[in-house]
Amino acid sequence: MLAATARVARDIDLAEECVQDAYVAALDAWSRNGVPRSPGAWLTTAARNRALDTLRRQQTLRAKLPLLIEPDPEPGGLAGPPPGDRGAGQEDDVIPDDRLRLVFTCCHPALAREAQVALTLRLVCGVTTAEIAQAFLVSEPTMAARVTRAKKKISAARIAYRVPGEAELPDRLDAVLTVVHLLFTTGHTAPAGQRLVRADLVDRAIGLARMLRELMPDEREVRGLLALLLLTDARRATRTDAAGRLLLLEDQDRAQRDRAVIEEGISLVPGALRGGCPGRFALQAAIAALHAEAPSYATTDWPQVLALYGELLRAWPSPVVALNRIVALAEVDGPEAALAELDELGRDGRLASYHYLPAARAALLRRLGRRAEAADAYRAALELASNEAERDFLARRLAALGSPA
Repeated sequence: MLAATARVARDIDLAEECVQDAYVAALDAWSRNGVPRSPGAWLTTAARNRALDTLRRQQTLRAKLPLLIEPDPEPGGLAGPPPGDRGAGQEDDVIPDDRLRLVFTCCHPALAREAQVALTLRLVCGVTTAEIAQAFLVSEPTMAARVTRAKKKISAARIAYRVPGEAELPDRLDAVLTVVHLLFTTGHTAPAGQRLVRADLVDRAIGLARMLRELMPDEREVRGLLALLLLTDARRATRTDAAGRLLLLEDQDRAQRDRAVIEEGISLVPGALRGGCPGRFALQAAIAALHAEAPSYATTDWPQVLALYGELLRAWPSPVVALNRIVALAEVDGPEAALAELDELGRDGRLASYHYLPAARAALLRRLGRRAEAADAYRAALELASNEAERDFLARRLAALGSPA
């Protein structure tokens, strides 16, 4: 609704107001006349009509008060119909989907990168501020302040809702890919709640990645992102057992993976890696392909996975990437070597609120037979985890050590 309305209003704040007005109108109309056959279409039409009415009023005001608002209009009357009344075509045809169009528009270069991504996830993708904060490893109030500042900057700088032209798309692409990746990540393992997977977010992210592939077929990182999402999602059905309990990668039934999706993802990886230094999404896709191709956890090419994580850490020096590399290191050089690097990473402080850090430490200590220390680490992970499926897994691991949660 917001994406479709913003296309008419060409102003995100106005679009938000019109969407809210549509909900208010629905409360009144539907209570009297019943819920329409297509509630989404009803709401979207109401919001778009409200935006058109507002634009027409603004245009009339400019025409009636030219000396107060702006110079006299050109001879021949008004400068044209409101933006929403323009015919199809022009720059809007560059991006074929309203939601993807709004993603590119929100990723405005005048905003800081984190502000671009956070604002887009909040406005366009329906991700909560708390979920965005977890993705960026910051507190919810900090992230709320970033989103508010971004919206204020758009208003103060009079950054209009304008679909970028084709020549502008590459400059915004990395931010757009980051948005789609974080949207997928939020759905792949929900930050909170009862469900492990939020299928709506996962499917939305894959849909956006497919549209990006159609829009920019020669971009290697677009290929890499789509490959990464497909290869990761191909094991969705294997991540829990029949009772809905979380299973680690080593315990998953690989026969249940979606082979058609895996083959599609693997076919994209060579094109993403070809032609110079690969980007972060291409490297992650290559790692995912190694996991997808391995007949079992034990036969995974762990030295190659470790090498790719080293390349990824150089291309994208993220503490989360460093943690994933350490997990691979444990399979190559053993848990003792991995634990030493993990403790060093823990002293960095950036992963202080990231429950996978103490969970990984607990797993390494468990493999080393240091049960009391492992139990303490599992308790630390439990205190930080919010997803109930993950909390249940951690509690079961703690119970297996003979310690209460």
